[in-house]
Amino acid sequence: MHLTDFFTPESISLALAGGGKDEILTGLVSLLGLDDGASDTLLRMLQRRETLGSTGVGRGIAIPHCRSLVVTRLRLAYGHHAAGVEYQAIDNRPVHDFFLIVAPPLEISNQYLPVLGKIAQFAKEPDVPARLAALGSADDFLRLLGEKGV
Repeated sequence: MHLTDFFTPESISLALAGGGKDEILTGLVSLLGLDDGASDTLLRMLQRRETLGSTGVGRGIAIPHCRSLVVTRLRLAYGHHAAGVEYQAIDNRPVHDFFLIVAPPLEISNQYLPVLGKIAQFAKEPDVPARLAALGSADDFLRLLGEKGV
C-alpha cells in the first residue's frame, strides 16, 4: 500500500484558500468531489473531530481525519496554504500543509490507521516541510510521496 494509490490530481491543491480552520476544512472537503449534502455532513464530522483536539501535528502540518458514512472507501486530499493558518497545532505554529483522511465506519481493508501512520511518518522527515513548500504541481507532490516510499 502506497499513499499515491489514494490521491488523484483533483484531490490535491497547492493553493488552498481560507483564513481559518473551518475554511481550510471546507476547501479540503471540496477536493473530494462529493455532493453538497455529503460535503456538509463530512465538514460537520471533521469540525467535531477538531473539538476533541487539534490534528495539527507540528512542523506546519495537520492531518484532519474522521470516519463517515458519506464515503464508501478510504479517501485522501492534500492542500497547501502558502501563508499558513492558525490551527492550534501542538507546536503553536501556523499550518501550511493539510492531509485529509476520510474512511467509512466499517472498512473491510482496514487501511485508515495504517494510512494515518504513513502520513505521520512522512511528516516527521526533516526535509518534508521545505519540500512541500517548493511543490509546483500535483505531479510533484505525487513524486515526492513516491520518492519517500510512503
